[in-house]
Amino acid sequence: MKKELISVVVPCFNEEENIPLFYREMTKVMEDMHYVSFEIIFIDDGSKDHTLLQAQKLAKEDSRVRYVSFSRNFGKEAAMLAGLETAKGDYVTTMDVDLQDPPILLEEMYRSIQEEGYDCVAARSVSRRGYSFLRKLFTKWFYKIIAKISSTEMVAGARDFRLMKRKMVDAICSMKEYNRYSKGIFSFVGFQTKWIEYENTERVAGTSKFNFPKLFAYAMEGIVGFSTTPLLISAIIGIFFCFFSFIAIAVIIVKTLVWGDSVSGWPSMICIMFFLCGIQLFCTGIMGEYMAKMYLETKKRPIYIVAETEEDLPGKIDK
Repeated sequence: MKKELISVVVPCFNEEENIPLFYREMTKVMEDMHYVSFEIIFIDDGSKDHTLLQAQKLAKEDSRVRYVSFSRNFGKEAAMLAGLETAKGDYVTTMDVDLQDPPILLEEMYRSIQEEGYDCVAARSVSRRGYSFLRKLFTKWFYKIIAKISSTEMVAGARDFRLMKRKMVDAICSMKEYNRYSKGIFSFVGFQTKWIEYENTERVAGTSKFNFPKLFAYAMEGIVGFSTTPLLISAIIGIFFCFFSFIAIAVIIVKTLVWGDSVSGWPSMICIMFFLCGIQLFCTGIMGEYMAKMYLETKKRPIYIVAETEEDLPGKIDK
């Protein structure tokens, strides 16, 4: 009987130190899970170091290792999509190469799908070990906000690390939107999902490529992609200040007619003008963000461009 195949999708950006370490840990898991077959797909997201060389080296030595190399850096979301579209497995998992997603959990995930009938088993971090105070605070409030404004369920602490059946992977790949937020897409497609909680671990090597500005932009991607509430908020703010302005005009007219004082209070008036201009720019910015996403979607540009795969590599040897 043919063994079921698990595809392990691993996005990489300047991760030459971590690839050998990840492969070593995955080798142990593959040996323990001898009852299934594996393929490991490294997605080189336009790395500037020797990430591609490390992937090429492993692909030559082990037929289970595959890789996709982008023509430039397209971002982790594009790398994840490329891996899902390339994967041949009956089950597909997405994992970080820095081992913050423990490969040892794969066996528990697989058994949960087999024995309990789930379509997906996902990992949820219950700690923020290794995160800065600002990142912990930002992450906490982001999940609180998006849980209230989005109709798509967002689980606090959710990782991209999950094992999915092929039908769920196909559903995700069918969503060709250019502006991608995978955590939201995973929830949007539905399917029965079991959550496994675990303690967050620090990177085994290298440094995180997500600084605070990138995390903030990623959070905005999630909010704009899965909620129109900010547009409603800007409309409510506009109505409120329109109502407030009518009251202010009435007060000024009455004050001028009764006391004849139409000049005093200019400093406070200037402050109010600056405040209202700020509110207008804020609301315009919200609408502009949605329009920018629409603009990018209508251009129909490819989400990623492949420069090379293991098929272009001569001399690949079975292990």
